[in-house]
Amino acid sequence: MTSVQGTDVDIPTEDGTADAYLAHPADGAPRPAVLVFQDAFGLRPQLRSMADRLAEAGYTVLVPNLFYRHGRAPVFDLPEFIDPGARPEIFEKIMPVMQALTPELAMRDAGAYLRWLAERPEVADGPVALTGYCMGARLSLLTAGTYPDRVAAAAGFHGGRLATDTPDSPHLVAGQITAELYFGHADNDHSLPPEQIERLEAALTEAGVRHRCEVYEGAPHGFTQADTAAYHSEGDERHWAALLDLLKRTY
Repeated sequence: MTSVQGTDVDIPTEDGTADAYLAHPADGAPRPAVLVFQDAFGLRPQLRSMADRLAEAGYTVLVPNLFYRHGRAPVFDLPEFIDPGARPEIFEKIMPVMQALTPELAMRDAGAYLRWLAERPEVADGPVALTGYCMGARLSLLTAGTYPDRVAAAAGFHGGRLATDTPDSPHLVAGQITAELYFGHADNDHSLPPEQIERLEAALTEAGVRHRCEVYEGAPHGFTQADTAAYHSEGDERHWAALLDLLKRTY
């Protein structure tokens, strides 16, 4: 098992300073970079653990606090285990913060994260890979289309609202994407109904994007997050296998 070094870092953006977690193999040698987009609960021990696991596999991994405009992580006071009874109170605080992160702001920030990675000695030259969870899956798709020259691969898991009928729907960037994509959808996910799955698949196919989209049967929305009641161990391990396979094909 590769020894990992994890560090809290600050990233300058056009709107301030984003705190983030950086994990990489402890030898400090340049490695391919993976930019991780958080779920709604934000940068916390669960995401740090996921970053460490990717770093153990040989990557330099950055997990920014996407909600940095509202404070340093943890932005929200979360229980160690997020159960359904706690969610209504938590989401009362989270929803306004999520809604404030518009696609325009998120993509401006993504450019800052990509520039910062390009300047780090722990990062190998060349484009990066992306992975995102819940709201982060949307940002992974948008970033792949907004910065095609900087993104070699992008993944998203239990994402919602990936292909809506609104003018700013993420699937509309399909024509700009040059990366290979992978999406692992939650089963019976109200935030990603079958018509959106079909619309996303059609857009990627029409644009000629190399991609694979799968529905993880029995895995609920949030299935990768072990600190929540939505965790689904089989779906999570399937996610890890798919993500690492994508990264191996990319680098």
